[in-house]
Amino acid sequence: MTSRLINGLLIGSALAVVLGAVLAAQGATRRPASPAGSSSTQIGSAWIDITYGRPLKRGRDVFGSGATYGAITHTDGAPLWRAGANVSTRLKTEVPLVINGKTVPAGEYSVFIDVKTPTDWTFILSNWPAQTTYDPNNKAALWGSFGYTPDKDVVRAPMKVSQTATSVDQLTWLFVDVTPAGGSLEIAWDKTVAVVPFKVGT
Repeated sequence: MTSRLINGLLIGSALAVVLGAVLAAQGATRRPASPAGSSSTQIGSAWIDITYGRPLKRGRDVFGSGATYGAITHTDGAPLWRAGANVSTRLKTEVPLVINGKTVPAGEYSVFIDVKTPTDWTFILSNWPAQTTYDPNNKAALWGSFGYTPDKDVVRAPMKVSQTATSVDQLTWLFVDVTPAGGSLEIAWDKTVAVVPFKVGT
């Protein structure tokens, strides 16, 4: 076998490997810009879960300031923040919760936040169902917070909003300070943290 033939075979093999890698990369599933996330806690035998989309900061001043404060939370004219991304944020509880003095029965709810100022946020649990994929003709369920109306609100509660020294890159919901009697739900993104307390109901 001549050296020219050997070189040709080697080059052809290398090209085949490169072409295969390119085709595999093109066929690979693309990661979502705001992947799904969840946070859970267990109180006694009961679980409480929150599921949400997790947008990344990507170098943005996410909440802004002055006249543009909170603009990102009203993307494309949404009346409230979905408190995440994509599908409506959902809270599922196997135990009644007491929030802002009102008992919320065990069940599943959509979560919204009304972001007014850097210190004035309102946590909202709603009976609005959530669309799993966007359908503009479906008026019985919401995609994110588009089409939200307050008539299905179950509870509204003020949130304690504070600023931190460190920046959280990917929006995160957490259960914090949990005891058998209750705890708090916390949302953190960039340097803003907002908390709403809850108690376990009967």
